[in-house]
Amino acid sequence: MQVVREPSANHSDELSVVELGDESWPTPTQVPQPTSVPDELRSSKKRSAPAATDDDLAELVDGNSAFAFDLYRTLAEEDGNLFYSPYSISLALAMTYGGARGETERQMADTLHYLLPHERLHTSFNSLDLELASMADAPEEEGRGFTLNTVNAVWGQHDYEFLAPFLDVLAENYGAGVRPVDFKDKDAREESRLTINDWVADQTEDRIKDLVPPDSFNALTRLVLTNAIYFNAMWSKPFDEAAPMSFHRLDGRTANVPMMAGSTRNYGSGDGYQAVSVPYRNRRVSMTIILPDTGRFEEIESSMDATRAGQILEGIGPVEGSVELTMPKFEFDSGFKLAETLKAMGMPNAFDDEASEFQGMDGQSCLAGDLPCLFISDVIHKAFVSVDEKGTEAAAATAVIVEQAVTKVARLPIIPVVVDRPFIFLILDEETGAILFVGSVVALGDESWPTPTQA
Repeated sequence: MQVVREPSANHSDELSVVELGDESWPTPTQVPQPTSVPDELRSSKKRSAPAATDDDLAELVDGNSAFAFDLYRTLAEEDGNLFYSPYSISLALAMTYGGARGETERQMADTLHYLLPHERLHTSFNSLDLELASMADAPEEEGRGFTLNTVNAVWGQHDYEFLAPFLDVLAENYGAGVRPVDFKDKDAREESRLTINDWVADQTEDRIKDLVPPDSFNALTRLVLTNAIYFNAMWSKPFDEAAPMSFHRLDGRTANVPMMAGSTRNYGSGDGYQAVSVPYRNRRVSMTIILPDTGRFEEIESSMDATRAGQILEGIGPVEGSVELTMPKFEFDSGFKLAETLKAMGMPNAFDDEASEFQGMDGQSCLAGDLPCLFISDVIHKAFVSVDEKGTEAAAATAVIVEQAVTKVARLPIIPVVVDRPFIFLILDEETGAILFVGSVVALGDESWPTPTQA
């Protein structure tokens, strides 16, 4: 891996449950083990100590929350349960954003709600990540005390040059170097995919397997930026097992599901909903359940954005007595390919091999006509959640796949032809040019069309 060039002049988990009791959820298949994990090439810079101001951290969190609910409303258009980690997605794309410039940079900032300038944004992500990591020091109890791990890794084509300042951003703010792999050779490419998937599985206690599916890479893949997050925490006060109950699904059907019962004092309500907050054992992290009134799920869901969520959270507080909470135990996973989603949300240039501007990575801009140049080919996300009487286990991982464009394909103009008026047609022999039949159509749909007479 060469990193000698200088820049060119160009320069928390969310949940909605709408369906339970379905036993058809697919089980991840086993994959062969990769042969080895390559050495990591890091910038000479070390990961910096937390340096963001409180105001910058607050602005980062506000922006991440806004993106979280923008994405929620988009993903919720599909039927079924929904679970994902907006933090993992934001963080993986923030590493990619470190190389974005121009209109690509602006679109990513607007879509992802990166409200801070580059340097302060990356510094704030670093401070937030290290702040969250500091919570994971609680002692274990029955193997399920409190665990929150987030980790980043970047995988790059071993003979491709990335700019030193881009590697500095990764090292100083995300604790990541570039691990050299080979995407060019077909066999090595598959080994690289297995290596990345194996790393993700290791970081998520095998809860996220096969993050990157087969054929996600090709000979022009140059960079894969990954984030993995793993959470495992006991409730502050464990639930009791309760008798199964009917769960009324969004499609109108019912399913008998296992339930658990407990109590809390943190409650709020408003027009069309109730809300309950249940703390985990470290008392800093909690699960908030927003329960719309019967028949009002779609209404409440469609109104959810960062502002609305903030209002609901602010309305939750201690009540006199206690709240008796009965809720289902559940476990499921989700998977998404987010390229089309993110394009539609406002950042198409990052995925366009003629408009992307990631010259901060390698000095080349697709928009400027530089060849080769880099663009994002896909963003892949998977998540898992399990909730029972003892606590919650959740994991997620994100991979941003960056590909190289090496040639420009001419985009020919599209000429529309709408045959909605009289026309002439020929039937001819292409080889000789002999015209076999000639016709014209001047009227259609007219019952008065003459019928040929018998000869």
